[in-house]
Amino acid sequence: MNLHLYIPSLFWSESTTPAIYDDLHLPSLEALLAKSTISHTNAIDMNAWLCRTFNIKKQLDWPVAPIMSLCDNPDSEKQVEHYWLRADPVHLRIEQNHIMLADNHIFELTQDEAQQYTLAINQYINDDSLTLMPFHPHRWYIRLTNKPEIQTSTLNSAICQNINSRLPTGRDSVKWHNLFNEIQMLLHNHPLNQIREANNQITINSIWFWGGGNLPQPADSPYSTLWSNEPFSNAIAQFNHTPRNKLPSNTSHWLQENNSGEQFVILDSLLTADTYNDAYLWRENLKALEKTWFLPIYTALKNKQINQLKISTTNKNSNQDFVITHKSLWKFWITIKPLSYYAVN
Repeated sequence: MNLHLYIPSLFWSESTTPAIYDDLHLPSLEALLAKSTISHTNAIDMNAWLCRTFNIKKQLDWPVAPIMSLCDNPDSEKQVEHYWLRADPVHLRIEQNHIMLADNHIFELTQDEAQQYTLAINQYINDDSLTLMPFHPHRWYIRLTNKPEIQTSTLNSAICQNINSRLPTGRDSVKWHNLFNEIQMLLHNHPLNQIREANNQITINSIWFWGGGNLPQPADSPYSTLWSNEPFSNAIAQFNHTPRNKLPSNTSHWLQENNSGEQFVILDSLLTADTYNDAYLWRENLKALEKTWFLPIYTALKNKQINQLKISTTNKNSNQDFVITHKSLWKFWITIKPLSYYAVN
């Protein structure tokens, strides 16, 4: 079989902390990277990378919302003529002279709470052509009858960043900036936020518009099977009729049972740690991947269970692809280099 591993944030994004790679013992991963053919492309967001990989074309945005809505609300398929936009609940905090954003990785939200928030917002907007729908506690959607002329920034690209330069752009952007500000003022005094503050919970004081589009045409999938716990990749696989499964609990057994086809595995445990600048968690998760994935894969490639291995990674600085074959492992003259050698800043 051929195996494609996608590992967002395999390399730490922040260039000012090179010591993060110190004393990391990753012999299998480092051997695989050293024996590979490497290519670089410009940095793109994980959602954009997944769309490109599954042959989904970009509209004004990468159409995350219409594809993801099919998983969160199957009835969305009956509304293919509508334009869908993500409007996810977030927490904004003022730091120095700018506003920072955080997503659901730092707060809990129930479906009942999501419904209370969105009911208040819909009553305030009072516009049948613009309806906010909480199909999932952390994934809210706006269904629009008319396509807005805006381009947005993905939620992941805005986390822990100054959002001033990431607000919607385009001909209709002023309307959406105003709506963004009005919803903040509405949520500031929402009774549910007062309860959350009293209970020392993080408040939901804004929403983030992103990932808009009409439902695209399905494209041919390059993979036999997807193995992933990441929601959007599963949504694309469902949309493109690609068989999908959760990540296996035992990589060695999984490798023995899957010996044909084009297998695609997404390991996203490093992404949140990198996004939120949690160096300890990133290092610990990377060490866990060495044991649970890189060592078994190195052994399988050496034993010809894998014909070709491709490791792809993205972060704020670049995209990189590493392609390794069984024969590549026998390049004994190549020096094994530390992980920091491959980081692009």
